Amino acid sequence: MISAVKQANFLLPADVLEELRKMIPKREQSKVVTEALRKELKHIKIQQALEKSFGAWKKEDHPELAEGTEKYVRSMRRSGREKGDRGGF
Repeated sequence: MISAVKQANFLLPADVLEELRKMIPKREQSKVVTEALRKELKHIKIQQALEKSFGAWKKEDHPELAEGTEKYVRSMRRSGREKGDRGGF
C-alpha cells in the first residue's frame, strides 16, 4: 500500500545535509531520509513503551517464579508431558 506523500520543511545540520547530498543521488534522498526517520521513530516508540511499562512486573504477583524461571519452566514441561500435551509440537 502506497501512502500519501506530503512535503515537510525542517532544518538539518549543514554537515548532515552536505553528506546526504554527496552520497545519495537527488532522486533517492527523500527515500533515504524517510527510511532513517521510520527507523528512529520505531526506536523511540520501543523506548517509550519500555519506560512506560517499567515496574509493571511485581514479584508478589508471580510467586511461582520465586525459585527461578528455569525450575518453573521445567515443572510446566513436566506437567504438560504428564497430561499428554505436546505444547503445539
